[in-house]
Amino acid sequence: MYQVVPGGAGGTITDATPIKKSISKDTRPVVAAGVLGVMLVIAAVTAWCYYIASLPKPDLLRTEMLELNKDGFIIRNQAGSMVFKMAFRSGALDLDSCYKDGQILKCVRSNNGRINFFIQTVFVKTVSCYRLRWEELESDRPVEHAMSYNGSHWYGGAETAIQHWPITISGQQEPKPFVTGDVYSNRNEFGSILERYWLSSNATAIKINDSVPFHLGWNDTEKTLYFQARYQDSPYRPNLGQLPYAELSYRVCVGLDIGSIHKYMVRRYFNKPYKVPSKVVFRHPIWSTWALHKTEINQHKLLEYAANIRKYGFNCSHLELDDRYTERYGNFDFDQEKFPNASGMFQQLKADGFLVSLWTHPFVNYDSENFGTVVEKGLLVMEPTGNLPALVRWWNGIGGILDFTNPEARNWYSSHLRSLRSKYGITSFKLDAGETSYLPWQFRTRAHLQDPSTFTRRYTEMAIPYNERAELRSGYQSQNISCFFRIIDRDSVWGYELGLKSLIPSVLTISILGYQFILPDMIGGNAYPNRTLGGLALPDRELYIRWLELSAFMPAMQFSIPPWEYDDEVVQIAQRFTKLHETLVAPRVLELASEVLATGDPIIRPLWWIASTDETAYKIDSQFLIGDDLMVAPVLEPGKQERDIYLPAGHWISYKGERYDLKEALHLTDYPVDLDELAYFEWIAKA
Repeated sequence: MYQVVPGGAGGTITDATPIKKSISKDTRPVVAAGVLGVMLVIAAVTAWCYYIASLPKPDLLRTEMLELNKDGFIIRNQAGSMVFKMAFRSGALDLDSCYKDGQILKCVRSNNGRINFFIQTVFVKTVSCYRLRWEELESDRPVEHAMSYNGSHWYGGAETAIQHWPITISGQQEPKPFVTGDVYSNRNEFGSILERYWLSSNATAIKINDSVPFHLGWNDTEKTLYFQARYQDSPYRPNLGQLPYAELSYRVCVGLDIGSIHKYMVRRYFNKPYKVPSKVVFRHPIWSTWALHKTEINQHKLLEYAANIRKYGFNCSHLELDDRYTERYGNFDFDQEKFPNASGMFQQLKADGFLVSLWTHPFVNYDSENFGTVVEKGLLVMEPTGNLPALVRWWNGIGGILDFTNPEARNWYSSHLRSLRSKYGITSFKLDAGETSYLPWQFRTRAHLQDPSTFTRRYTEMAIPYNERAELRSGYQSQNISCFFRIIDRDSVWGYELGLKSLIPSVLTISILGYQFILPDMIGGNAYPNRTLGGLALPDRELYIRWLELSAFMPAMQFSIPPWEYDDEVVQIAQRFTKLHETLVAPRVLELASEVLATGDPIIRPLWWIASTDETAYKIDSQFLIGDDLMVAPVLEPGKQERDIYLPAGHWISYKGERYDLKEALHLTDYPVDLDELAYFEWIAKA
């Protein structure tokens, strides 16, 4: 054995001479015992390491209030209650490949192969956010996660043909592309306005990332939404040069209550409008020719329509000349037979104090005189080969659809709109359609579209030069297009399927999605004989009156079927409610509209906005708030002159002068509301 002789000051003499020393018989048992002890320690450590390796590493699979396992994760709130649950349907994590890096949990394998998986925790004051990404690295298999309703109420997503508030799912639906669609033409599609955002009464919100080839499905038995990413059998396309390997990435944020978490998400992740549209449109109704005259509009009918507006004493923000003022779809010149003196007509309307907007659309039909031009110039959306224009079918025929990712197509379209404005003094335009569902399943555009709904965004940008009075019905990431967004066409019926009852859920839904300058479509609906109560030429009289009353409490009003088509009493009710809109509603709406630019907060609000812990308020779909201090409760049932009303806690005064000082919420049962009335309550300061 060798021994090092220590030197001074705690150092070591490195040049010391080693001294050989024999081991006495007396010390051998001690050495043996020491060796045995070391071996036992090594054995114990080895056994502990094997034991740890065999465990599911719980410390590595938990970060703050999130708990991750191989099949999914849950999130708890600060009180320890589970508020969010997500299951991994397309694969399970290989927990042995997982590790923790600060506030990030990472895994590199699933049971199917290599992946890039992480969850990152981000804290912002009272909000906890979790950024999650699952990216396949070896194959093009879909990635699918399943979000449980978990006993909560969910809002957001998209317009739908049958609109409920909160969301009500029905049946089972395999994940399908979450892209803008025309639910009036196809009731099973997602709607014209949609965003990848959902919000729950558990103070939880989920936002799917823009880069995801996103598909949505559901199962009403399991109370589950399916979030899927895939490129196979899908209109989504990977970026150029990128393999079609799916990535599902999103963030889940948890706050103290539903209102505060929504405000956080809107401020952080949503576009905001940069200006408030024309104040006149908020105050006075738009008068459209569509529901009254459909495509049979002509010069005489338009002038007569305008004259009657003045005759019956109504204000008008502007007249909207709708479908078929041109001879062919894709033309921009007026049909000489229907409008023999268009210039003189517009001069007369201007002299009578009317501004006029025109209906327009993105289609150029094959029989239009402009079809050859746009084909030759390459301005249309093309077939996948890029050699031929893609013909599409829409509700007015067959033609091409302008490629708004192409600057030349945008300029061509804009030049025609500018020409109409210059030649006739047109004030603005109603830009119809724009949904992704009108694109072919396989197509090519000038700019590569990873997400097909970006086409909708590009179309909505065409309204920017006219946004004082412009009207759009489609929207995707378009909240900063500072114009009016119209909910999709309504049928002249009472129910939730594009009927009167769907108005409040639809307006609340697109408000939650960040669209605040809302047109609730035409009073009374479209009045199609086959989609009108009783098959009549006009909407049912009672339905029309109740529709009119509700519209008076929306941000803007839009007539088409005029009240004088009924009788003097309906005219008088319409005069009273348009005046009420101008004096009571519009000032509040305009004040709130200016706040939207900074906050994005809704103008039309659900009752839970002021009662965020009230379970009943989460489910009410027939009442709403304008701001925080005007609560509206219209009658939405046929034959009713009363309704049940839910008053949140606070100090309220009714439109009849009744005062309610409530320490807790109150149900008013069978509250009387005559046919010419709408119940509303104003919040007042405590006396």
